[in-house]
Parts: sequence; C-alpha cells; structure tokens
Amino acid sequence: MPEAPLSRIVIVGGGSAGWMTAAALARLVAAGLAITLVESDEIGTIGVGEATIPPLVDFNAALGIDENAFVAATQGTFKLGIEFRDWGHPGNRYVHPFGNYGRQTQGINFHQIWLRQRLLGVAETDPGPFDLYAISIAAAARGRFTKPAGDPEGVLQGLAYAYHFDAGLYAEFLRMRAEAQGVRRVEGKVVRVEQSSDTGFLSAVVLEGGRRIEGDLFIDCSGFRALLIGETLGVPYRSWRHWLPCDRAVAVPSAAVAPPVPYTRSTADKAGWRWRIPLQHRVGNGHVYSSAHLEDEAAARALLDRLDGAPLAEPRTLRFTAGRREKLWEKNCIAIGLSAGFIEPLESTSIHLIQSGIVRLMASFPDRNFAAVEIAEYNRWLIDEYENVRDFIVLHYHASTRSDSDFWNDCRAMDIPDSLAARLDLWRGKGRVFRGFNALFTEESWTAVLLGQGVMPADSDPLVAMLPVDETTRFLTHMRNIIAQTAEAMPRHEEYIARHCAAAGTTS
Repeated sequence: MPEAPLSRIVIVGGGSAGWMTAAALARLVAAGLAITLVESDEIGTIGVGEATIPPLVDFNAALGIDENAFVAATQGTFKLGIEFRDWGHPGNRYVHPFGNYGRQTQGINFHQIWLRQRLLGVAETDPGPFDLYAISIAAAARGRFTKPAGDPEGVLQGLAYAYHFDAGLYAEFLRMRAEAQGVRRVEGKVVRVEQSSDTGFLSAVVLEGGRRIEGDLFIDCSGFRALLIGETLGVPYRSWRHWLPCDRAVAVPSAAVAPPVPYTRSTADKAGWRWRIPLQHRVGNGHVYSSAHLEDEAAARALLDRLDGAPLAEPRTLRFTAGRREKLWEKNCIAIGLSAGFIEPLESTSIHLIQSGIVRLMASFPDRNFAAVEIAEYNRWLIDEYENVRDFIVLHYHASTRSDSDFWNDCRAMDIPDSLAARLDLWRGKGRVFRGFNALFTEESWTAVLLGQGVMPADSDPLVAMLPVDETTRFLTHMRNIIAQTAEAMPRHEEYIARHCAAAGTTS
C-alpha cells in the first residue's frame, strides 16, 4: 500500500504515562503532526511510582532534559539501588545495586570468582559478603553520591544511578515541555468512544458536553480503567495473581527527619512488604500486601506504626491485579502504563515499562495502514519485557525461606513460571545466569537477588579453577579496598544535591 502518514494522535489520560508519551512525541509536532492529550483534573492519578531505575536517565537525556533542573523541579534525589530487609528470612539484608560488581578477569564473570572463593570454605581465602564488591552499594551504605566520571577503567565506571521523585511533579514538568513544543492539552472527561463500522478502528473520543476529538492513532493512558484498550476494544486482561498474590497497596507521605539516603528501602512483612522512598521535601511510604492475608485497616496501621516521621496526609488504599493485557497494541490503539499492565513496584519498574512502550512505539511508528506484522512485533517485544520483569519479581517471593506466616508459606510452595524455573535450575548448578534477549535485568541484578536471599549454587564455573587461589585472593582484596576508598572520597548525597539540584525552598 502507498504510504499514508499519520496526521493526528490522541492520548487519553495524563499522569506519568500520558505526559511521558506526549513529551516523547512532541518533536513530531514540528513535522505537522497534531498531538492532543485529553485529561480531567477530576480524575486522580495513581502516583505510587516515585522510584525509578537507570534507563530513565537515558530517556530524559534523549528528550534534552537538563538533569539538575529536573531533579530540583521534582523534589528528586538520587538512587544507587534498593535495600532489601527481611526478604530471605527475618534479619536478612542485602542490596540490589545499580551498576556492576567488581570486574571481569580473563573473561570470567566476577561473581564466579567470588563463588569459587566462598565455596572453598577456607577462612584465609574467604571473600566476605558479596555486597562489598559493588561501588554503588559502598556509596549507598555511606550516604554518598557522585556521577561516574574520570578514568574509563576506574571503579566509578561500575556505578549507575536512577532517581527518586514526586511522580505528580514529574508529570507537570513534562507537561510544560510538551505544551511548549505544541502538544495540545484538552480538559475533559471522555464519555464515549467512536469506532469505524467497517474496521472497528477507533475514530474519535467524545467528551462531556459533546466535543469530539478525532484521531488516527490513539494511545490509552487511562490507567487501570483501560478505557480504550479494555472497555472499548475488549482486549482481555491476563491476571498473574497466582504468582503475585499482592493486590493492595496503602500509601502515605511522611516528614523527613534525616538527610535523604541514596537508595530505596523494601522491607518484607507478614503479608507483603513496605517501601520507603526519600525525596528532598518528604518521604514516600507504602505497604503492598495480599488482601487474602491481611485486612486493609491492619495494613494501614502496620505502615503508620513504622514511619520515621509524622504522616503528612491520610493513608490512601489502592487496589490492583498484577498482570497484563493479552495485546498492548490492538488496531489503532496502543496501551501505555497501567492500561497495559501492572507489576507491583518492588523493583521500581512501573515508569520503566511506560518508557519501554514509548521507545518501542518510536521504533515501530506506524502510518495509517497499521501493518499487522509491525503490530505483532510490538506486542511480542513488550509482552516479553513484561514477562521478564514478572519472573524477576516472583523470584523475590519464591526464594524466601520465611515461614512466619501463611503468605510466605504459600509463596515458597507455589508453582512458578517455567521460564523462571529454568533460570533457577541453571543457577543452582554452577551459578550460570544469562540476560537473554530483550531482558531488562542484567546478570548482576539476578545475581544480587539470588545471593542476597541465600540461593547458593552447588559449584562455580570450571574456568575459575584455572586461576590460582592466591592470585584471586589478592584480586578480591584489592577490589574491596579500592571500592571502599573510592566511596569514602565521594561527597555526601545531601551535599551533592545542595550543590547541584536543590529544590526551591528546601535545604539539605
């Protein structure tokens, strides 16, 4: 068919999903594309996802966003990883860092060298905790932060970072940028969606008062309601509740009583887990739990009783079902954000999955012919990513040895996805872990959680046996020392913020 370029894109819904999409598409306005975002101030946004992962650094940079201005505008802080407390068992603690552990030697993955030393069981050559070998963990433990710079072979090159921020302020920040580039915002509630009688494609949305907004491509950012992809086009939602039983979250902000730490904290509880996310002006707190194991009132009380500072609002309860749409792109409609799927924020992936949908849309940008092969490839790619993230989250629950509640006993005993079972089998033999095609989480991420929760392989890579023990012992000692020294020399996190990106009206 001859090329038939799009002329009108309609985004239904604002929040992080809508305005990230609008900001990414805004540069197309100059090429003649009309982009309209419809949202209503009367419809609230979820706003749970205030913690992110490193790919967002690249997303913002691609939009030309000044990082310091963004962090200041969103009351943001920096994030070097996630601290997990009580996940493997009560009293267990580990960190999933951003960036690398140690460095490869003769092409052998670093964790294999550490494993060989640990499995020898000799005190003189014991490598100590795995956490000692990541610069991101060393810096986080000391409350320090800086960006990777300098010697490309230096220890700091193993550091990666992301952000904590106020999701509502991020949406406002992106809205200003998008509107300045020509994206049109329309205030109103969608009350009807019109479709072509011939093809079933969406043709217009109708607002209260009768205003019609026509489009060629529609992007559903309407949240859990999934107004376009679900209610109108009828794409089913595939539940993952049998693997991810948590279906509630209660959230509350609290006063900051200490300088913000450069990491998110996740603490396992009797029927789920609690998050703590430090911002410049407050702390975000939440409790994710299974309603089959804990009542809403008890969940809110458990959260409020453990706040560091005074609550700044009433707790807000959210209901959800983990899962995804069977298709994320159907006809001329693409679901991005909560309308596409939801995986609890244990590894801060909500905003990343929005980003993935946007990036893949730009890579598969359609014309009005909407080629079926391109739509199928988009769906395959995004579904793979959702399922890879799902497996990584399920791992945290399944790998726990907690037996202090029915919730944890159920998680440990549950059947897991075949894809995760295969990964675990591979790991338990010789500590093998492979990232795989289109996988978000790296080998280091899988290793951090597996070792952090006590899943030790029976053996290590046979190639490590080629390295003399005294040589690897010296190498590991050097890595520990240089990582500790480098972290000690970094500025404190709050000092870095005060110097570069303090929000108006705050002091660090």
